Amino acid sequence: MFKYPPEIRKLICTTNAIENFNRQLRKVTKTKSAFVSDDALMKLLYLTTMQIVDKWTMPVRDWGIILDNLMIYFGVRVDIAL
Repeated sequence: MFKYPPEIRKLICTTNAIENFNRQLRKVTKTKSAFVSDDALMKLLYLTTMQIVDKWTMPVRDWGIILDNLMIYFGVRVDIAL
């Protein structure tokens, strides 16, 4: 991890967004005592995920620099992910 520049390390270590996402999923599922099937749970999680993603408007700070560094270290794999 320490071989990467500070911008990439910060992106890797940032867990607030992940924890917030997991909290929102738990919030939706904990109020339900049981699900009819696994598909019902998956549909609920999918719909919740779509609602959460719609609210993501905050851009990543210094994204241009981070993307350049990711392209240097990971090359084609980053190009495919975009």
